[in-house]
Amino acid sequence: MFGFLNVYKPTGMTSHDVVACLRRVTKIKQIGHTGTLDPFAEGVLPICIGKATRLIEYLADDKAYIATVQFGKSTATYDLEGEVTSQSDKKITESELLGVIPDFDGEIEQIPPIYSALKLNGKRLYEYAREGKTVDIKPRKVFIEKIELLSFDEAAQSAEIYIKCSKGTYIRTIGHDIGQKLECGAYLTKLKRAQAGDFILKDAIPLESFTSKETVVENLTSPLEKLLLEKVIISDDEYEKIRHGMPISMREGLNSEAFIILVYKDELAAMAYVFGESIKVKKVFL
Repeated sequence: MFGFLNVYKPTGMTSHDVVACLRRVTKIKQIGHTGTLDPFAEGVLPICIGKATRLIEYLADDKAYIATVQFGKSTATYDLEGEVTSQSDKKITESELLGVIPDFDGEIEQIPPIYSALKLNGKRLYEYAREGKTVDIKPRKVFIEKIELLSFDEAAQSAEIYIKCSKGTYIRTIGHDIGQKLECGAYLTKLKRAQAGDFILKDAIPLESFTSKETVVENLTSPLEKLLLEKVIISDDEYEKIRHGMPISMREGLNSEAFIILVYKDELAAMAYVFGESIKVKKVFL
Protein backbone atom coordinates (compact mmCIF):
# COMPACT_ATOMS: atom_id res chain seq x y z
CA MET A 1 0.00 0.00 0.00
CA PHE A 2 1.39 3.40 -0.95
CA GLY A 3 0.07 6.80 -1.97
CA PHE A 4 -0.69 10.31 -0.73
CA LEU A 5 -3.17 11.70 1.80
CA ASN A 6 -4.36 15.30 1.81
CA VAL A 7 -4.70 15.85 5.56
CA TYR A 8 -6.15 18.94 7.23
CA LYS A 9 -3.78 19.59 10.11
CA PRO A 10 -5.42 21.22 13.13
CA THR A 11 -3.78 23.92 15.23
CA GLY A 12 -1.85 22.83 18.29
CA MET A 13 -0.15 19.90 16.58
CA THR A 14 3.20 19.67 14.84
CA SER A 15 3.56 17.99 11.46
CA HIS A 16 5.44 15.20 13.26
CA ASP A 17 2.45 14.76 15.61
CA VAL A 18 0.24 14.13 12.57
CA VAL A 19 2.66 11.52 11.24
CA ALA A 20 2.82 9.82 14.65
CA CYS A 21 -0.98 9.73 14.83
CA LEU A 22 -1.27 8.07 11.41
CA ARG A 23 1.44 5.56 12.31
CA ARG A 24 -0.56 4.52 15.37
CA VAL A 25 -3.74 4.14 13.33
CA THR A 26 -2.22 2.24 10.40
CA LYS A 27 0.64 0.41 12.16
CA ILE A 28 2.75 1.54 9.17
CA LYS A 29 6.13 2.99 10.06
CA GLN A 30 7.01 4.37 6.61
CA ILE A 31 4.98 7.60 6.71
CA GLY A 32 6.24 11.13 6.09
CA HIS A 33 5.00 14.65 5.44
CA THR A 34 5.92 17.32 2.90
CA GLY A 35 6.44 20.87 4.08
CA THR A 36 6.39 21.47 7.83
CA LEU A 37 3.50 23.42 9.36
CA ASP A 38 4.02 25.15 12.71
CA PRO A 39 1.68 24.12 15.57
CA PHE A 40 0.19 27.62 15.27
CA ALA A 41 -0.85 26.95 11.66
CA GLU A 42 -3.59 24.75 10.22
CA GLY A 43 -4.62 23.48 6.81
CA VAL A 44 -3.22 21.36 4.00
CA LEU A 45 -0.51 18.87 4.97
CA PRO A 46 0.34 16.29 2.29
CA ILE A 47 1.20 12.92 3.82
CA CYS A 48 3.13 10.14 2.08
CA ILE A 49 2.29 6.54 2.94
CA GLY A 50 4.62 3.59 2.35
CA LYS A 51 6.89 3.80 -0.67
CA ALA A 52 5.37 7.20 -1.53
CA THR A 53 7.85 8.68 0.97
CA ARG A 54 10.46 8.15 -1.76
CA LEU A 55 8.53 10.53 -4.01
CA ILE A 56 8.61 13.66 -1.85
CA GLU A 57 11.39 15.26 -3.90
CA TYR A 58 9.27 15.08 -7.08
CA LEU A 59 6.19 16.87 -5.70
CA ALA A 60 5.53 20.49 -6.63
CA ASP A 61 6.59 22.68 -3.70
CA ASP A 62 4.76 25.97 -4.23
CA LYS A 63 2.44 26.94 -1.37
CA ALA A 64 -0.57 29.20 -0.73
CA TYR A 65 -1.79 30.59 2.57
CA ILE A 66 -4.55 32.68 4.09
CA ALA A 67 -3.06 34.85 6.83
CA THR A 68 -5.07 36.78 9.39
CA VAL A 69 -3.03 39.86 10.31
CA GLN A 70 -3.66 42.05 13.36
CA PHE A 71 -2.33 45.61 13.20
CA GLY A 72 -1.25 47.79 16.12
CA LYS A 73 1.30 45.49 17.77
CA SER A 74 4.46 43.56 16.99
CA THR A 75 5.51 40.36 18.73
CA ALA A 76 8.80 38.51 19.11
CA THR A 77 7.50 35.49 17.19
CA TYR A 78 5.52 37.53 14.62
CA ASP A 79 2.36 35.69 15.75
CA LEU A 80 -0.05 35.78 18.68
CA GLU A 81 2.04 33.37 20.77
CA GLY A 82 4.98 35.73 21.22
CA GLU A 83 5.76 38.48 23.69
CA VAL A 84 4.60 41.94 22.58
CA THR A 85 7.64 43.98 21.53
CA SER A 86 5.94 47.22 20.43
CA GLN A 87 2.50 48.84 20.26
CA SER A 88 1.00 51.69 18.26
CA ASP A 89 -2.16 53.79 18.47
CA LYS A 90 -2.05 54.42 14.73
CA LYS A 91 -5.15 53.26 12.84
CA ILE A 92 -4.67 52.27 9.22
CA THR A 93 -7.18 52.40 6.38
CA GLU A 94 -7.89 49.84 3.70
CA SER A 95 -6.43 52.13 1.05
CA GLU A 96 -3.17 52.42 3.02
CA LEU A 97 -2.97 48.65 3.29
CA LEU A 98 -3.68 48.22 -0.42
CA GLY A 99 -0.91 50.72 -1.09
CA VAL A 100 1.83 48.57 0.48
CA ILE A 101 0.70 45.07 -0.49
CA PRO A 102 2.16 45.36 -4.04
CA ASP A 103 5.60 45.85 -2.45
CA PHE A 104 5.49 42.16 -1.54
CA ASP A 105 4.67 40.89 -5.04
CA GLY A 106 7.27 39.05 -7.11
CA GLU A 107 10.82 38.37 -5.95
CA ILE A 108 11.48 39.89 -2.53
CA GLU A 109 14.06 39.60 0.22
CA GLN A 110 12.98 38.67 3.71
CA ILE A 111 14.72 37.92 6.97
CA PRO A 112 13.45 34.70 8.58
CA PRO A 113 12.02 35.17 12.09
CA ILE A 114 14.36 34.37 14.97
CA TYR A 115 11.67 32.03 16.28
CA SER A 116 11.90 29.57 13.40
CA ALA A 117 13.33 26.11 12.77
CA LEU A 118 15.84 27.40 10.21
CA LYS A 119 19.37 26.24 11.03
CA LEU A 120 22.37 28.53 11.47
CA ASN A 121 25.74 26.91 12.18
CA GLY A 122 23.99 23.62 12.91
CA LYS A 123 21.58 25.11 15.43
CA ARG A 124 17.90 26.08 15.11
CA LEU A 125 17.22 29.82 15.22
CA TYR A 126 14.62 29.41 17.96
CA GLU A 127 17.32 27.84 20.15
CA TYR A 128 19.37 31.03 19.92
CA ALA A 129 16.23 33.06 20.70
CA ARG A 130 15.43 31.00 23.79
CA GLU A 131 19.01 31.48 25.01
CA GLY A 132 18.65 35.23 24.53
CA LYS A 133 21.46 35.32 21.99
CA THR A 134 21.63 37.76 19.08
CA VAL A 135 22.55 36.25 15.74
CA ASP A 136 23.12 37.70 12.29
CA ILE A 137 20.32 36.32 10.09
CA LYS A 138 20.95 36.89 6.41
CA PRO A 139 18.04 37.97 4.17
CA ARG A 140 16.82 35.37 1.68
CA LYS A 141 15.19 35.78 -1.70
CA VAL A 142 11.72 34.28 -2.08
CA PHE A 143 9.11 34.59 -4.80
CA ILE A 144 5.54 35.74 -4.18
CA GLU A 145 3.41 34.64 -7.12
CA LYS A 146 0.27 36.33 -5.81
CA ILE A 147 -0.67 38.45 -2.80
CA GLU A 148 -4.22 39.71 -2.41
CA LEU A 149 -6.26 41.41 0.29
CA LEU A 150 -9.33 39.24 0.95
CA SER A 151 -10.93 41.39 3.64
CA PHE A 152 -10.21 44.26 6.00
CA ASP A 153 -12.02 45.14 9.24
CA GLU A 154 -11.12 48.75 9.93
CA ALA A 155 -12.75 48.79 13.37
CA ALA A 156 -10.85 45.69 14.50
CA GLN A 157 -7.71 46.66 12.53
CA SER A 158 -7.53 43.14 11.14
CA ALA A 159 -7.08 41.77 7.62
CA GLU A 160 -7.19 38.48 5.76
CA ILE A 161 -4.48 38.20 3.09
CA TYR A 162 -4.01 35.46 0.49
CA ILE A 163 -0.40 34.67 -0.40
CA LYS A 164 0.81 32.19 -3.02
CA CYS A 165 4.54 31.75 -2.77
CA SER A 166 7.67 29.70 -3.29
CA LYS A 167 9.03 27.15 -0.87
CA GLY A 168 10.83 28.70 2.09
CA THR A 169 8.66 31.82 2.36
CA TYR A 170 7.85 32.92 5.92
CA ILE A 171 4.30 34.24 6.01
CA ARG A 172 4.79 35.51 9.56
CA THR A 173 7.61 37.70 8.25
CA ILE A 174 5.37 39.12 5.53
CA GLY A 175 2.76 40.08 8.13
CA HIS A 176 5.41 41.64 10.33
CA ASP A 177 7.01 43.52 7.44
CA ILE A 178 3.66 44.93 6.28
CA GLY A 179 3.20 46.32 9.79
CA GLN A 180 6.67 47.87 9.65
CA LYS A 181 5.92 49.56 6.33
CA LEU A 182 2.67 50.96 7.72
CA GLU A 183 4.50 52.08 10.91
CA CYS A 184 1.92 50.48 13.16
CA GLY A 185 3.25 46.98 13.80
CA ALA A 186 1.49 43.73 12.90
CA TYR A 187 1.43 40.05 13.77
CA LEU A 188 -0.44 36.94 12.65
CA THR A 189 -3.41 35.71 14.69
CA LYS A 190 -4.20 32.83 12.33
CA LEU A 191 -2.49 31.03 9.47
CA LYS A 192 -4.15 28.54 7.17
CA ARG A 193 -2.35 26.72 4.37
CA ALA A 194 -4.70 26.63 1.39
CA GLN A 195 -2.46 24.76 -1.05
CA ALA A 196 0.71 22.69 -1.19
CA GLY A 197 1.63 21.81 -4.76
CA ASP A 198 -1.35 19.95 -6.21
CA PHE A 199 -2.99 19.44 -2.80
CA ILE A 200 -5.75 21.98 -2.15
CA LEU A 201 -7.82 23.02 0.85
CA LYS A 202 -11.26 21.93 -0.35
CA ASP A 203 -10.04 18.34 -0.69
CA ALA A 204 -8.22 18.20 2.66
CA ILE A 205 -9.59 15.62 5.11
CA PRO A 206 -9.56 16.41 8.86
CA LEU A 207 -7.02 14.34 10.77
CA GLU A 208 -9.70 13.07 13.16
CA SER A 209 -11.45 11.35 10.23
CA PHE A 210 -8.66 8.78 10.02
CA THR A 211 -9.79 6.36 12.70
CA SER A 212 -8.58 3.10 11.16
CA LYS A 213 -6.24 1.70 8.54
CA GLU A 214 -9.29 1.21 6.30
CA THR A 215 -10.18 4.93 6.39
CA VAL A 216 -6.61 5.75 5.36
CA VAL A 217 -6.69 3.26 2.48
CA GLU A 218 -10.06 4.62 1.29
CA ASN A 219 -8.64 8.14 0.99
CA LEU A 220 -5.26 7.35 -0.56
CA THR A 221 -4.51 9.14 -3.82
CA SER A 222 -2.35 7.44 -6.43
CA PRO A 223 1.01 9.12 -7.04
CA LEU A 224 0.09 9.18 -10.75
CA GLU A 225 -2.56 11.80 -9.94
CA LYS A 226 -0.30 14.13 -7.98
CA LEU A 227 3.08 13.93 -9.68
CA LEU A 228 3.06 16.67 -12.30
CA LEU A 229 5.66 15.03 -14.55
CA GLU A 230 5.52 13.48 -18.01
CA LYS A 231 4.37 9.85 -18.00
CA VAL A 232 5.70 7.10 -20.29
CA ILE A 233 3.90 3.78 -20.61
CA ILE A 234 6.28 0.82 -20.76
CA SER A 235 5.93 -2.69 -22.22
CA ASP A 236 6.38 -6.05 -20.51
CA ASP A 237 9.93 -6.32 -21.82
CA GLU A 238 10.80 -2.81 -20.65
CA TYR A 239 9.33 -3.55 -17.25
CA GLU A 240 11.67 -6.50 -16.86
CA LYS A 241 14.59 -4.28 -17.81
CA ILE A 242 13.82 -1.53 -15.30
CA ARG A 243 13.36 -4.08 -12.54
CA HIS A 244 17.03 -4.91 -13.00
CA GLY A 245 18.12 -1.29 -13.29
CA MET A 246 18.68 -1.42 -17.05
CA PRO A 247 17.99 1.58 -19.32
CA ILE A 248 15.19 1.48 -21.89
CA SER A 249 14.68 3.08 -25.27
CA MET A 250 14.23 6.81 -25.63
CA ARG A 251 10.84 8.27 -26.66
CA GLU A 252 10.41 11.17 -29.05
CA GLY A 253 9.64 14.56 -27.58
CA LEU A 254 11.15 14.04 -24.12
CA ASN A 255 13.33 16.77 -22.67
CA SER A 256 16.97 15.94 -22.08
CA GLU A 257 17.77 15.05 -18.45
CA ALA A 258 14.16 15.61 -17.41
CA PHE A 259 12.57 13.43 -14.73
CA ILE A 260 9.71 11.27 -15.98
CA ILE A 261 7.33 8.63 -14.63
CA LEU A 262 7.33 5.12 -16.04
CA VAL A 263 3.88 3.53 -15.95
CA TYR A 264 3.22 -0.20 -16.15
CA LYS A 265 -0.33 -1.58 -16.14
CA ASP A 266 -1.71 1.75 -14.88
CA GLU A 267 0.65 1.83 -11.90
CA LEU A 268 3.76 3.82 -11.11
CA ALA A 269 6.61 1.49 -11.96
CA ALA A 270 9.61 3.78 -11.61
CA MET A 271 10.97 7.29 -11.55
CA ALA A 272 13.45 7.77 -14.37
CA TYR A 273 15.29 10.45 -16.33
CA VAL A 274 16.34 11.06 -19.89
CA PHE A 275 20.04 10.61 -20.45
CA GLY A 276 21.41 10.89 -23.96
CA GLU A 277 19.56 8.45 -26.21
CA SER A 278 18.04 6.35 -23.44
CA ILE A 279 15.86 6.46 -20.32
CA LYS A 280 17.63 5.54 -17.12
CA VAL A 281 15.91 4.34 -13.96
CA LYS A 282 16.38 6.23 -10.69
CA LYS A 283 13.84 4.61 -8.32
CA VAL A 284 11.80 1.43 -8.89
CA PHE A 285 8.44 0.92 -7.19
CA LEU A 286 6.98 -2.27 -8.73
